[in-house]
Amino acid sequence: MRILYYDWDEFNAEDCRDAMRRLGHEVEVLKCGEKRYELSDVVKDEFEALLHSRLSEENPFDLVFSFNYFPTLSDLCMKYDIQYVSWIFDNPHYPLYSININNPVNHVYVFDRQLFEELAKRGIKTIKYSPLAVNTDRIKKLCDDLDRETDGKIVYIHDVSFVGSLYDNEYNFYDQIEYIPQDLKEYWDEMIKKQERLLGYDLFSDEGMIDDRRVDELLRYVKFEDTGRYNLDYKRVMLDILRKKITVNERRTIIAQIGQRFDTVIYTNNDAAPIENVPNLGTVDYMNKMPAVFRHSKININLTMRSILSGIPLRVLDVLAAGGFLITNYQPEIAEHFEDWKDLIMVKSPEEIPVLIAHFLVEEDKRKEIALRGQKKVLEKFSYGRALSRILGQSNENY
Repeated sequence: MRILYYDWDEFNAEDCRDAMRRLGHEVEVLKCGEKRYELSDVVKDEFEALLHSRLSEENPFDLVFSFNYFPTLSDLCMKYDIQYVSWIFDNPHYPLYSININNPVNHVYVFDRQLFEELAKRGIKTIKYSPLAVNTDRIKKLCDDLDRETDGKIVYIHDVSFVGSLYDNEYNFYDQIEYIPQDLKEYWDEMIKKQERLLGYDLFSDEGMIDDRRVDELLRYVKFEDTGRYNLDYKRVMLDILRKKITVNERRTIIAQIGQRFDTVIYTNNDAAPIENVPNLGTVDYMNKMPAVFRHSKININLTMRSILSGIPLRVLDVLAAGGFLITNYQPEIAEHFEDWKDLIMVKSPEEIPVLIAHFLVEEDKRKEIALRGQKKVLEKFSYGRALSRILGQSNENY
């Protein structure tokens, strides 16, 4: 197939294109630095000119591909009758609620099965489900090269590490709400505390746990821009704002608790508020340095973004593919694809994490055995080649 790949400087673009080419597809890239989902006229015109030129040459693209969903690309693909495949790795990703999401050229893949089921119930017929993937060939070679430098041994540089955002920035919208009545704030603060004590279970999805009237009341103090281009469920948006706040709280709290007892580092934005006893080593390059961090840390921690309700975060696959040992919060789809205490370690409460860290820092052989099994499973089942064979094959059925 001839694929037009829309590149918006996402970190995993070349990994995906490499897999496409290995599968025998011809890939042409339209590179754009814009991360907006409503494209500027300049980018829109460039994209349309490229589609039109291929039609005039009688050498059209078979499909357009992008990570995440761009409504403008969908409408242009409709105009030129070209299939549009988008694979979503952000959650939440509100372009999924675009008014054109049901364009018949769309094939939209989400990695969270619970989100897939919710969208399907809303009548979205173009939505499909696929876990995320990694470039297993690149990571395996990188790991072999790292070990070769140290005579085949894994040399650890950290006891415990966490790689990811702390979200204590402008995207923590809950803390930006200027006024909330005291009783309403107390209600939501208590719900946030309850949720923080449970890892891998979303209280806000449990209709018996949340008072809808309290959600409606909170919405009165938040203004959302309504462009008319999205069919948004604002209650869901509000709950996602609360989930982000929970993620902020628990990442900082859990990392701080770990840092009091163990040699712990974080790799995150340089402007993140400091955590006592936990050095911030800054952001890390996805292609080269990140796998080395995972492989050279005795224990890696994953704390899933709370808006990911059931799916496997990409970070889990990244850690395991690099041969890193992982302690992660429970997620239904992690438990579906990986065996607890054989491929990785899953926890359901914050209190379990320090206990397990202490245990596995001394149980080196067991830790290495689990890391090796987890790596083997990801390399076998979560490669881009395997995932794209399925995704592109399903999309090809519509030609």
